[in-house]
Amino acid sequence: MAGVSLLEDLLEGEKTDATDWNTPVAFMKKRHSEKIEGSKAVTQSWRMKDRMKTVSVALVLCLNVGVDPPDVVKTTPCARLECWIDPLSTSPQKALESIGANLQKQYENWQPRARYKQSLDPTVDEVKKLCTSLRRNAKEERVLFHYNGHGVPRPTVNGEIWVFNKNYTQYIPLSIYDLQTWMGSPSIFVYDCSNAGIIVKSFKQFASQREQELEVAAINSNHPLAQMPLPPSMKNCIQLAACEATELLPMNPDLPADLFTSCLTTPIKIALRWFCMQRSARLVPGVTLDLIEKIPGRLNDRRTPLGELNWIFTAITDTIAWNVLPRDLFQKLFRQDLLVASLFRNFLLAERIMRSYNCTPVSSPRLPPTYMHAMWQAWDLAVDICLSQLPTIIEEGTAFRHSPFFAEQLTAFQVWLTMGVENRNPPEQLPIVLQVLLSQVHRLRALDLLGRFLDLGPWAVSLALSVGIFPYVLKLLQSSARELRPLLVFIWAKILAVDSSCQADLVKDNGHKYFISVLADPYMPAEHRTMAAFILAVIVNSYNTGQEACLQGNLIAICLEQLNDPHPLLRQWVAICLGRIWQNFDAARWCGVRDIAHEKLYSLLSDPIPEVRCSAVFALGTFVGNSAERTDHSTTIDHNVAMMLAQLINDGSPVVRKELVVAFSHLVIQYESNFCTVALQFMEEEKNYPLPSPASVIEPGNFTPVRDGPALPRLRTVSSYGNIRAATSVRNLNKSLQNLNLNEETGSSNPFSPGYLSTSSSASSTLGSPDNDEYILSFETIDKMRRVSSYSSLNSLIGVSFNSVYTQIWRILLHLAADPFPEVSDLAMKVLNNTAYKATVNARPQRILDSSNLTQSAPASPTSKGAHIHQVGGSPPIPSTSSSSLTNDVSKQAGPRDISSPRHGIVPTVGVPYTPHSHQFSRTRKMFDKGPDQTVEDSEDGVGHKSFISATMQTGFCDWSAKYFAQPVMKIPEEHDVESLVRKERDWRFLRNGLVRKRATQIIEKGITRLDDQIFINRNPGVPSVVKFHPFTPCIAVADKDSICFWDWEKGEKLDYFHNGNPRYTRITAMEYLNGQDFSLLLSATDDGAIRVWKNFADLEKNPEMVTAWQGLSDMLPTTRGAGMVVDWEQETGLLMTSGDVRIIRIWDTDREMKVQDIPTGADSCVTSLSCNSSRSLIVGGLGDGSVRIYDRRMAPNECRVMTYREHAAWVVKTYLQKSSKGNIITVSVNGDVRFFDPRMPESLNVIQTVKGLTALDFHPQANLFACGSMNQFIAVYNASGDVISNIKYYDGFMGQRIGAISCLAFHPYWPHLAVGSNDYYMSIYSAEKRMR
Repeated sequence: MAGVSLLEDLLEGEKTDATDWNTPVAFMKKRHSEKIEGSKAVTQSWRMKDRMKTVSVALVLCLNVGVDPPDVVKTTPCARLECWIDPLSTSPQKALESIGANLQKQYENWQPRARYKQSLDPTVDEVKKLCTSLRRNAKEERVLFHYNGHGVPRPTVNGEIWVFNKNYTQYIPLSIYDLQTWMGSPSIFVYDCSNAGIIVKSFKQFASQREQELEVAAINSNHPLAQMPLPPSMKNCIQLAACEATELLPMNPDLPADLFTSCLTTPIKIALRWFCMQRSARLVPGVTLDLIEKIPGRLNDRRTPLGELNWIFTAITDTIAWNVLPRDLFQKLFRQDLLVASLFRNFLLAERIMRSYNCTPVSSPRLPPTYMHAMWQAWDLAVDICLSQLPTIIEEGTAFRHSPFFAEQLTAFQVWLTMGVENRNPPEQLPIVLQVLLSQVHRLRALDLLGRFLDLGPWAVSLALSVGIFPYVLKLLQSSARELRPLLVFIWAKILAVDSSCQADLVKDNGHKYFISVLADPYMPAEHRTMAAFILAVIVNSYNTGQEACLQGNLIAICLEQLNDPHPLLRQWVAICLGRIWQNFDAARWCGVRDIAHEKLYSLLSDPIPEVRCSAVFALGTFVGNSAERTDHSTTIDHNVAMMLAQLINDGSPVVRKELVVAFSHLVIQYESNFCTVALQFMEEEKNYPLPSPASVIEPGNFTPVRDGPALPRLRTVSSYGNIRAATSVRNLNKSLQNLNLNEETGSSNPFSPGYLSTSSSASSTLGSPDNDEYILSFETIDKMRRVSSYSSLNSLIGVSFNSVYTQIWRILLHLAADPFPEVSDLAMKVLNNTAYKATVNARPQRILDSSNLTQSAPASPTSKGAHIHQVGGSPPIPSTSSSSLTNDVSKQAGPRDISSPRHGIVPTVGVPYTPHSHQFSRTRKMFDKGPDQTVEDSEDGVGHKSFISATMQTGFCDWSAKYFAQPVMKIPEEHDVESLVRKERDWRFLRNGLVRKRATQIIEKGITRLDDQIFINRNPGVPSVVKFHPFTPCIAVADKDSICFWDWEKGEKLDYFHNGNPRYTRITAMEYLNGQDFSLLLSATDDGAIRVWKNFADLEKNPEMVTAWQGLSDMLPTTRGAGMVVDWEQETGLLMTSGDVRIIRIWDTDREMKVQDIPTGADSCVTSLSCNSSRSLIVGGLGDGSVRIYDRRMAPNECRVMTYREHAAWVVKTYLQKSSKGNIITVSVNGDVRFFDPRMPESLNVIQTVKGLTALDFHPQANLFACGSMNQFIAVYNASGDVISNIKYYDGFMGQRIGAISCLAFHPYWPHLAVGSNDYYMSIYSAEKRMR
């Protein structure tokens, strides 16, 4: 076989063909590959729900200066300093007061606003009084209890600490249990005494004892505990203790006695002293303990040496904590309360210093050990650099050189960003980046790196928010520095794309003004204005305060100015922003009306980018969808907007059409009473108008035109992000099709009566949407309405004035309900059925045709209080007879199957007129009154109709568009990354393509003398009507009337078979492979003008999926004898030529997904074949009247027909324009005359007469062969001279039976293979003789 050794050849390392790399691909944008919906909302935990303050501080000092406690033997000399004061330097009482005052000052550095109370050498009563009063004043806030026990015995194992009696003659125990009761919760306890770990243990035991007591009291109210005042829960308490339960405090005379307190309250001072006491300090000459006292500057001034050291210390301890602690603990200890955060940062230093003296500080909650963290070395370096400058600064007054610490840490962060791999640990420098934002020197660089980090994805944004970045970047919006603008806009776009709840914070701090000024700044690049527009679109999204603030900021006028910006993403977001600012906000709508916003938006409806068109439809939809009362002026505007939107009914992009349905649904809700009238009128009209069914529907149960066909094979499930809508394609249909008896549907029922729902009972073509399984209007009813309305006498029935707009919109919705893309039709079905439901529930039957109700005086105002739908289980109720088509005629026709079918809940009990919800309406209700006042009963279980429709009516387009900002924008896209899997797969495909071309060319160059070697034969599930070879894989697509089968012609296996989704009375008439050179898609065209594009076909792992679908040609009524729809595809330009049973050739640009040209054919017959050449701009059309017409698409529509040949006397079967620049045109008619034309000559150059009764013909593009298939059951293959090289009449094999009448045939674009389908279901492939291959 030709393809067998492809792999070996691939391994030879052939170069890929450059043309494949340069050929554009169609329908491969994100809107085709992704589901149009926002990302799943992740609950953000960064926002502190219970931010707290420590408002009161109790400083309890038990020093008893001059008297050492009995259980501690002190060394001589010993550590003496308390709060940096030597207690023996003055009288004991004075020393005690100075120490108390100093401790208070040290705490005030960290929390100046708290209420401080000192208790010096207290009694139990004094402590109790102090604690209870502080708790009373603090209410729910935090209280700090600092205990220094250096002058009393160590804590006891019973959970007691010591204080004094009044005369200082005894040590009195104070139970921790009592202390807990007085202090309550939330509290923080600091214990600076030996064996402090004992207190922590006792505290926990008492706390759990309390929890048990609380539980007992809660369960049993008679329990004695329940009678007592309940003890407070101690869950929310924090403890810091100087050492473990068995350890004594260090007594080194070089250290202060309260080393733990010094670390917690004067960290820089003690850290520098400790640094000088280390051996390494000898490397810094001239630095002494005295010199350290003279370091210039203030702790809170970052420009001074002392301030800078403090800043670096904060950054380092914060970073260590963030990297070592679990996230939730970090949030609780380091972000919830300023004083607690400072104490814990300083506690990390205490752990480092005290461990060097064999003392282990303890905390509750317990922290992992941090004293060995690598960042401490950065601290030592920073101290070293600072201290080494000290002697010269103090003695000579030289200038202070700032530390390189922050610049170096930013470089480390940059290295992480540049070099890191995908799945890595977070960068440990993130908290430092936060600190750097405070410095003007490094701010620009820090913001740039922060932006690059946030760009890594939503996880990075969540991480940065959890570090605490939010208040910093919020404050920076007050900066007027222009150079920060692009960075801040980028960072805020990233934050809001992940957490839109920040909209409120922005408006509160006037942040929206910053972004309005960026958007209005013409000197800002378009990308940054786009981000500003996105940010503003988030600020005004469903947030009234934001809408008002932005309206006052003149946002509407600023957006309108930029609607026609060359940057498509900016146009898209400016439109979305407008749509959101006036969504349910009437003041903004009127501001838009004054600025004629709707007319300015019209230009975007024809934008080349589908997303921009979609956003314009969204904006116009919310513009007309406001719930405020309407004036005549606003009604006129609504009508104008509706008529403009109507032009997009046949837009090529389903995304746009879905948004269009939603926009119209807003209007339907707005003018509900008018639409109800139109709905009833259409339903009445549809019932009275007998519609001749198309010939192809005479056998409705049949899958194929042939009566006694083979048993149906199982169809593959199809996923198109919804269900494929047509009669036989609802997802759950597969099983019912397997068991379907083909003859059972030939009852007397008319296939288009509303009760007659398609092929089998489970295949009801109500677009079974999950929330509304039973529709009043079935797909068939709607389809019939759609076709009736195009030639009925509606105009005479409905008052002319509102026939115009409401009837037209209803027709548009009918049209959209038959859309080939299931999601569009599902939405339109919902709108139509909701309205039909309202209409039938509200209307009194005998008044419907009373013309007095339908005069021109019908008001245009919408109903504000529509009736309320009771959405109960079971079927929607049907009004009594004569109100609509869904009446007794349904029950008359419905056979037993229909009634028992689970989803046909619409059949009322015969003979019982049913008027639902009659309790809501007075019997004399007029069509246009406001509806009944809501009864109490109503409001309980009824759902307001507006909310019922609009809650389900959204497309997710805006949220999907917002995902762009959450994803990395700086990263190289996968397809451009040489190392990515995607790129390697493409490389492989292009190598394979080159080999197929090369090998096939070699065979053809040898000359093909015969073409009758049958290399494949199989019975197709349906009669083949169109056949198409994949250009590079051994796969062939075979279409029957409404399904597509894929075969592997090398292995002889069936790969796939699925339903195309076209309605019953239509058939597939053309197929094309798109992107055959790369990621292949299959386009199918049906004779109702619909085009569908599929992916994942013939894929063992995935189900076939609809990529897109649209109405390629409108107004094509399917007929049995017509040409159906014919297409020709140009991969190089992405243009699709379409024609058929119409009088035009329509050209679609698949990149823009819009119609670019309509060329009138100038003939009265259908177009039967199209062939185009991108390099020459020529289109050749063969017509049903035998004429061949050549069009030049560069010319104006009325001049572009450049040549007409009328040499064929009958229907043209095929036209072919050779691809070379001077290629000829070859055409053939059913009479078998093959003619060769040169487009420059008025007559044919050559004629070859082949067989009569020709049904199919194809030309081989490389080998100069053509093959004819005939009604007379044979195939003839000719060479360019007109000589027959092969005549095929029989299948190979045992019986060698005669082949059936040929229904289709096609050559492979490269190999010398010919595929033939015949009416006897068989599909066979013939090739050149084996030795050639």
